[in-house]
Order: sequence, then C-alpha cells, then structure tokens
Amino acid sequence: MNDDFILNLGQEAIKIGIFLAGPMLLVAMVVGIAISIFQAVTQINESTLTFIPKMVAIVVVLIVAGPWMLEMITNYTTDLFTHLPDYIR
Repeated sequence: MNDDFILNLGQEAIKIGIFLAGPMLLVAMVVGIAISIFQAVTQINESTLTFIPKMVAIVVVLIVAGPWMLEMITNYTTDLFTHLPDYIR
C-alpha cells in the first residue's frame, strides 16, 4: 500500500460525501435565496419563514434522491469491504 493508493481512497471518500450532501445543500441554498428575496420585497423579518421551507425542501430531496443516495453509499461501502484484504497488504 503506497501513498498514491491512500490518497486515491481518500479522494474517493470525499467525492462520495460531496455527491451525497450536494443535492441537499444546493436545494437549501436555492430555497434560502428565494425566501431572502421574498423577505426583502415584502419587508417581513420572520426567522421561521426561512427555516420551515428549507426543512421541507430537504425532506423532499431526501424522498426523491434517497434511493440513489442509498445505492451510492451502499456500493461504495460494499466495494470498500470487498477490497479490504487488498488494502491491508
């Protein structure tokens, strides 16, 4: 096991983490910007007005993209455990 192998393994883990967190963060950002624009136009400053729609949007993303996310993390974990003897050498 050399340094390149370990760096590649770490890069793959970071890439999987970004792919799993990306859709939720992107939707939360878009909803937050839309709510901020709405608050600026109507001059309503209510903190729950930003929190509740973000939570609803994240739950919708989890429902829609959940199977894909579960498959991605399951495939990564299965591949990691399958090749574990190769990693130890």
